Amino acid sequence: MKSIYQYLIYICTAFSIASCNYLDVVPDNVPTLDNAFSDRYTAEQYLATCYWGMPKSAGWNENPGIFGSLEMIFNKEGSTSGGMKFGLGTDSPTSALINYWGGTGSMIRSLYAGIRECNTFMEGIVGVKDLNQYEIKRMIAEVKLIKAYMHFYLLTYYGPICPLRENIPVNESTQGVRVYREKVDDCFAYILELLDEVIEGDPLPLVIENQTSELGRFARPAAYMLKAKVLVYWASPLFNGNTDYNSFRNYNGEPFFNQTYDETRWQKAAEACKEAVDICESAGIRLYQISDYIATKTLSDETQLVQTLRGSVSDRWNCELVWGNSSYPVNSGLQGECICYLEQATSLNYGTRMSVSMATVEQFYSKNGVPIEEDKEYDYSNRFNVRTGDEDHKYYIQKGEQTAAMNFDREPRFYSTLGFDRGKWYGNSYKNVPDDDAECLYPKNRFGEFSSVANPGNYNATGYWPKKLVSINSSFRNANDISWENYAFPDMRFADLLLLCAEALNESKDAPDAEVYKYVDMVRERAGLTPLAAYTDRALQNERRWELAFEGSRYYDLLRWGIAGESLEKQNGVKVKNNGVDDVMNMGNLTQRIQETGGFMPIPKTQIDLSAGVLEQTPGWGNDALY
Repeated sequence: MKSIYQYLIYICTAFSIASCNYLDVVPDNVPTLDNAFSDRYTAEQYLATCYWGMPKSAGWNENPGIFGSLEMIFNKEGSTSGGMKFGLGTDSPTSALINYWGGTGSMIRSLYAGIRECNTFMEGIVGVKDLNQYEIKRMIAEVKLIKAYMHFYLLTYYGPICPLRENIPVNESTQGVRVYREKVDDCFAYILELLDEVIEGDPLPLVIENQTSELGRFARPAAYMLKAKVLVYWASPLFNGNTDYNSFRNYNGEPFFNQTYDETRWQKAAEACKEAVDICESAGIRLYQISDYIATKTLSDETQLVQTLRGSVSDRWNCELVWGNSSYPVNSGLQGECICYLEQATSLNYGTRMSVSMATVEQFYSKNGVPIEEDKEYDYSNRFNVRTGDEDHKYYIQKGEQTAAMNFDREPRFYSTLGFDRGKWYGNSYKNVPDDDAECLYPKNRFGEFSSVANPGNYNATGYWPKKLVSINSSFRNANDISWENYAFPDMRFADLLLLCAEALNESKDAPDAEVYKYVDMVRERAGLTPLAAYTDRALQNERRWELAFEGSRYYDLLRWGIAGESLEKQNGVKVKNNGVDDVMNMGNLTQRIQETGGFMPIPKTQIDLSAGVLEQTPGWGNDALY
């Protein structure tokens, strides 16, 4: 079998399936279904189609998490892109910007169409004669996992959804078909039912043995981690006793959201997280360490750690990856917006527009592993002054060059995650000095310098790049040409699981103990930080923020914790430079909208209309004055 990763390169044209109206409850490609399961080859293609239907994590116009929490932003000229408009709070039911309910265009397909394809696959695969029973059971388990993933994505994005347990028979008309939004608890229960069927049936391999033909397929650890994540979300304040939604009721007049907090959910989540950790470790999944990063020459300890932390995300199919989303890999599209110009170019044409908001930059820890405003050794009041690179920082900042004082004395993740003016950027240039990595290239980003502007409109708005998302193996060939290495977006990463486990354990106990600290400190130790001296909810939230920066987690974390409105409101707009002039990017009514809607997105008006009044619109999306 070709790898799923290979199939997904061209599956967008093979088996292209049009979208039906109102949840796509009836297949519209009936004449092709017999051929789809005629033999092994066509069945494998259909399996790849199911994988391809998953949300596109590496696209800024497709993944709400890219711009949703404003960790990253485009410049003013890029603020009209769909993803950036979404981040700035200008969505509406009449022009849904990232529409996974009904689908918009080729890259954002309706997840209901994808779920329908999963249902069709599970019905048809049993009749393929040249597949053995193990192969059939394995494929069905994979597709159940995809189906659970899609339902969970819809649930976290829209709130109560319409579970599509099976397709409507093709001889029945959609006329009169009624598919309703169901209570949040019932939606979670159905997702967990699918996951338990996969886990208890045990048809998935523990590890993907064939690295040339099965890359991108689900293995057993992915099922366990997804279940753990689902249970953590179900236990979180947004979904657990959310009385803010008391007036949001179904057709029977019952609240969609449970109104009573259930503390036992955290216990179940903690148990599932620990089981997932055990399964991952038995499969050889672990934190990516310094010994895993293979350098071509001797490096300083500082550079080695920075590259290791970058590699945990972008080193392809590495030991930390529980599952990588290959439906749209991190390619030159995203990497080209995140990379900076490291020398004067004459014909290179990559955007370099992906900027890190100053609110994100400021909140990274100090070198002592605590917030900079709380570190008594950190000169917080003078952080915006200029400071000259010195011997102690020569592997992070060019010695003898001046940059902002806030770039000094920060934790290693600051330097692995961010690129900045005069900050060392090792590994992506063909000009790395062989004997001393302190002399590697670095951005020169003062106004008018070669890193500050590519073509008109292509510039970094804040002076900070998300270096973390640029593969450690992508490289300039010369000043005007880059060789890109694509990698699967890390939708499920072991560090994420460890932090989910710590959170669930902490919430399930009267007070944090050694077991809670264990999982947090595994992540901190890998990042070169000492163990936590004291544990608080904020400390864990900060660990998730920095370890998982720019991976799309922050947006959903803020929502499920119920603090998105207040957190984003503190940013008071997004500070940018517009062609060298200080400016503020307007966040519109973003915080007001989050407070009214809980952060859940609107069902597109077209779908509301097609449902003939069956679908209830999400609260907060009915006042035209706010669109």
